[in-house]
Amino acid sequence: MEQAKIQELRRIATDIRIGIIEAVYNAGSGHPGGSLSIADVMTYLYFVEMNIDPSNPKKEDRDRFVMSKGHTSPALYSVLAHRGYFPVEYLKTFRKTGSYLQGHPDMKGTPGVDMTTGSLGQGFSVACGMALASKLKGDTFRVYTVIGDGESQEGQIWEAAMFAPHYKLDNLTLVLDYNGLQIDGRTVDVMNPTPHDEKFLAFGWNVINIDAHDFNQIESAFAAARECKGRPTAIIAKSHKGYGVSYMLDQASWHGKAPNKEQYEQALAELKAYRASI
Repeated sequence: MEQAKIQELRRIATDIRIGIIEAVYNAGSGHPGGSLSIADVMTYLYFVEMNIDPSNPKKEDRDRFVMSKGHTSPALYSVLAHRGYFPVEYLKTFRKTGSYLQGHPDMKGTPGVDMTTGSLGQGFSVACGMALASKLKGDTFRVYTVIGDGESQEGQIWEAAMFAPHYKLDNLTLVLDYNGLQIDGRTVDVMNPTPHDEKFLAFGWNVINIDAHDFNQIESAFAAARECKGRPTAIIAKSHKGYGVSYMLDQASWHGKAPNKEQYEQALAELKAYRASI
């Protein structure tokens, strides 16, 4: 990827991270850590990879996206806002009464949301159903889903992991946000789900390991997923929880809480300084 394009994507991803902080701070609650860790992948999906049209969110041939780890809705909402589905300023209404930006994604109320999620494990299964429906109807749209590594402890995840290769869903790409942390600490200590790559390989997936914050690797992975025929692709994206904000970085304590005013101002200052340096 050309350096100018990488710089553009980094600026967009930083804007998305700023939106995440704005949303969670103004709500006084939310999940910043896992939202920040997946922001680069989300940026690439919505600004490069997917066939979408913000002016027509329900167009029939659009690619579909399912945020299976629904608690990281701030990442989804921020990328949708910056892609033009609704005003960026609306992120400040996150979790407020009357807002369509609720704590978990709602397909009935929020422009650009393809599936309501929240109960961990279920979104991945729905993404499989969407991909199978596309095949059965002869449609050409692709389906993308993001799951968390803590979420991968759910049994339903592995039922879906068995289902997708069985039906040869090569129009399905799964991204596993592998930041190594969940609400109670390290995933390997709570209920060790590793090695993710070997498990997906055993089920028959095309598996690609990447650095979730390297746009060249992100680009190569999604290109390889498109080229793979006859089986779905799982991208194991090694990330850092809280990426972009120094005091949140790799801290499980920032899984599900909002910054106070001082922390909010520090986070914005760091992100804006980084953006200015790109």
